[in-house]
Amino acid sequence: MIRISQIKLPVEHTMEELKRAAARELKVPEERIQSLSVSRRSVDARKKPVVYVYTVDVELSEEKKLMRRLHNRNASLIQPKRYRFPEPGTEPLEHRPVIVGTGPAGLFCGLMLARAGYRPLLLERGETARARKKTVDRFWASGELAADSNVQFGEGGAGTFSDGKLNTLVKDPAGRGRLVLETFVEAGAPEEILWWSKPHLGTDLLIGVVERIREEIISLGGEVRFGTKLTDIDIRDGAVRGVRVRARSGSEEREEVLPCGILVLAIGHSARDTFSMLADKGIPMERKAFAVGVRIEHPQKLINESQYGQGYPEQLPAASYKLTRKVGGDRGVYSFCMCPGGYVVNASSEPEMLAVNGMSYQARAGRNANSAMIVTVRPEDFGGAGVLSGVEFQRRLERAAYGAGQGRVPVQLLADFCRNQPSRTLGEIEPCIMGAWEFGDVRGIFPEELSAALVEGIQGCEQLLSGFSRGDAVLSGVESRTSSPVRILRGEGMESALRGLYPCGEGAGYAGGITSAAMDGVKTAEAVAARYARPAG
Repeated sequence: MIRISQIKLPVEHTMEELKRAAARELKVPEERIQSLSVSRRSVDARKKPVVYVYTVDVELSEEKKLMRRLHNRNASLIQPKRYRFPEPGTEPLEHRPVIVGTGPAGLFCGLMLARAGYRPLLLERGETARARKKTVDRFWASGELAADSNVQFGEGGAGTFSDGKLNTLVKDPAGRGRLVLETFVEAGAPEEILWWSKPHLGTDLLIGVVERIREEIISLGGEVRFGTKLTDIDIRDGAVRGVRVRARSGSEEREEVLPCGILVLAIGHSARDTFSMLADKGIPMERKAFAVGVRIEHPQKLINESQYGQGYPEQLPAASYKLTRKVGGDRGVYSFCMCPGGYVVNASSEPEMLAVNGMSYQARAGRNANSAMIVTVRPEDFGGAGVLSGVEFQRRLERAAYGAGQGRVPVQLLADFCRNQPSRTLGEIEPCIMGAWEFGDVRGIFPEELSAALVEGIQGCEQLLSGFSRGDAVLSGVESRTSSPVRILRGEGMESALRGLYPCGEGAGYAGGITSAAMDGVKTAEAVAARYARPAG
């Protein structure tokens, strides 16, 4: 197979034109190409008009002979590498593995173990994706928060109510990333995620995709229990011996002890009560840096015209951006989780605290673009020395945000944020927010050093994207859940110092986003399977 890169075509083109361009690169007749598949497609908007840039894989006869005489640095012979799951290990496993959390890390760890015959038990404090969607919609309409089933907790994890980005910067020689994307496609995702340079799945598609992954786990002998919350770990002789859970059915709750020797913690970045339990039990953890800031909204048309130019082709996807600025105080301000044609969402998970996030549907057809504009905070900023001091820092900001909006999402125009004065009316931009909003002192949520950094950073981004610092851009807060505030320590074998405990995914501090969390779940499943034999019975 020959891979050809840097094929540039107008936005309005046909597959026949792509095949013709590939033939020109190889200097062969079109009819000699036996097959052509797209490996990658991206948008190049650096020069106008905008073009698509392709990497394609082609098959034809006598490939080696052709490449010996062809001098084209954009063409190379490749041997596709397929992902391989390890053969089962030999250490006996008395009980099936238990996985806590059904976000991407937990689901993919469970799926891979189920495919290998380990019949895992997955525990999820929240609801199924479909029931959870109804609960979240009710919260956005009424403000009635369900503590264990919300934007942060439930089947699919926090990524279910996000832009659903699937790109990752993780190096992937083993092919785990491709495996994750192929699994999504098998579960109903569009095939284009396999080759788009910036693939994404909106909330509307993610719900069905995670349901079908769960159904496969169950069909292979696994089990998934919803409304089941981890409350304690039974530890004896330095090893996991079982877990204590609180199971909810309707209005009834019951305590249950489940024996296990393998416990995978894929708990997500907002499982603060679980972090506290782990700290109390002396599980090795460390606090880590993360970032906090605001959501900023602009008209999507402004972003499109800035990136694509006036009169851009309508079939182009809603444009995105990635911005970063160095500011005073040795800090950086940067965009995060940019949502083209998306919505700001109330992403709270604790009473009388308020956090926001960004979300898009698959079509990205909303009138506004939004992204987080965030500044890194380090352990020395937290105001405490304990391993959970980052959690408490988040909570202080979220309490301030709740107060600033009187329980609603607080909103302030950028010009007023910069002048440190309240906003009383909107400009031309109408907020796209899931959940009630209220004008409030967004700037006052933060310590002044962070507020000043955000002002300097956002204003400086005007040099990178025209119109970004317009005064009527809508800010809302607080964006506090960018990543986990702790890391649950593990060794090279993915295992904690506590034998049988496998911290996994974004909540454990080892991933950042849907795909990287899923890949970490796959890697954790590999570690368990390579060491242990399948459980008997």
